[in-house]
Amino acid sequence: MDILPAIDLKEGRCVRLRQGRAEETTVYFEDPVEAALKWQSLGAVMLHVVDLTGAFNGRPFHTEVFRRIAGDVGIPFEVGGGLRTDADVEEVLEAGASRVILGTRAVSDMEAVRALAAAFHEKIAVGIDARGGFVQVNGWVETTTVPAVTLAKKVRDAGVRTIIYTDTATDGMLSGLNLKALAEIADAVPEVSVIASGGVRTSSDVAGLRNLRRKNISGVIIGKALYEGTANLSECMAEAAL
Repeated sequence: MDILPAIDLKEGRCVRLRQGRAEETTVYFEDPVEAALKWQSLGAVMLHVVDLTGAFNGRPFHTEVFRRIAGDVGIPFEVGGGLRTDADVEEVLEAGASRVILGTRAVSDMEAVRALAAAFHEKIAVGIDARGGFVQVNGWVETTTVPAVTLAKKVRDAGVRTIIYTDTATDGMLSGLNLKALAEIADAVPEVSVIASGGVRTSSDVAGLRNLRRKNISGVIIGKALYEGTANLSECMAEAAL
């Protein structure tokens, strides 16, 4: 498995939110590129970048930051948040992202997702953010009646080969991964690469994910734990490599 340090962007700064709530924000870096360079220097092979402002506003906000990361940092990065149109996707890819993550659009317009997957192949991923097993959209402010497993199967059928699964109840809480939900998603779509997100506190959480023995769980995103120091990147990478 790969370990993907998270860089969450809000109004130009690197922050973390508690359960996605905009009013519960902690600023870690005034310049997000410093965070990217730090994780690269510590051995990260890929970064997970979230445009929180874009997610809340419905269109990309940090395109210039993406360009700076692409220019100054030597490892690939994926971007999610606010990608509601084809033009948004193309804008972020042109800014240097190696992969873009569709969220709300995967619920509202699967045919568009299918077309984008056909056009951009592995550069298209879908983020499934769920609470209690049901998909959340629009920056996690709206819970749908769509089961996460159902959406995962539809995403697979649309040709997408990477899913980022976030349990929003655990995100930013340092309470551990929802291993049961991750196993269900992985089992539902064995042809798809699943990246886990939400809740990692220590390297033991990475070990727990590895011990699920699902070959298609290919990575885990870690945010707050790295910034708060409850998890060490090198230790997490060592667990993921076992």
